[in-house]
Formats: sequence, C-alpha cells, structure tokens
Amino acid sequence: MKFVTVRDLRGRPTKVWKDLKTEKDLVLTSNGKPMAIITKIREDSLESTLAALRRDRAIQAVRGIQKDSQRQGKNLSLKQINAVIADVRRRRKQH
Repeated sequence: MKFVTVRDLRGRPTKVWKDLKTEKDLVLTSNGKPMAIITKIREDSLESTLAALRRDRAIQAVRGIQKDSQRQGKNLSLKQINAVIADVRRRRKQH
C-alpha cells in the first residue's frame, strides 16, 4: 500500500490520481500519521462501497466495546452493547 502526504495531494494531485489508478488504495498521511484512505471506486459502486465501509466501522466499534468490557472485567451482552452504540449515536446527533 502506498502512502501519500497531504502536501503531495495539494502540490501534485495529478500524480496522486495516477498512483490511485495503479494502486487502487492510497493512505493519506498528515505529519507522518495516517488520517484517511483514498480508494478507487466506480460510480456505479459508490453506495455499496460506502455501505461496506460503514459495516466495517460498526464491526470495529463493537469489537472495541467488547475488548474494553473484557479489560474492565465486565461481560456485556449484545443488548448492552447495542445500548452503548445507541447512546453514542444519540450524543453525536446532539453536536
């Protein structure tokens, strides 16, 4: 996987887009730290690609909650995890 800096994206966008055609995915970095993934998609697959990314984020969030509960010596049920997720979503909408 190729890494591209924010500076490269601003200063040499044509090269970045050419790299994207061959690499399929690029990691965008700022101050040496990954901050985003630029991925090549087709117009007709935009919605399904976004849905897949959102599903993966949700899975990662659930795994993170499970790991936190294990570290704290708690065993949260799926119902409790869903309540935590609902609470986080509710707080996000308020901001």
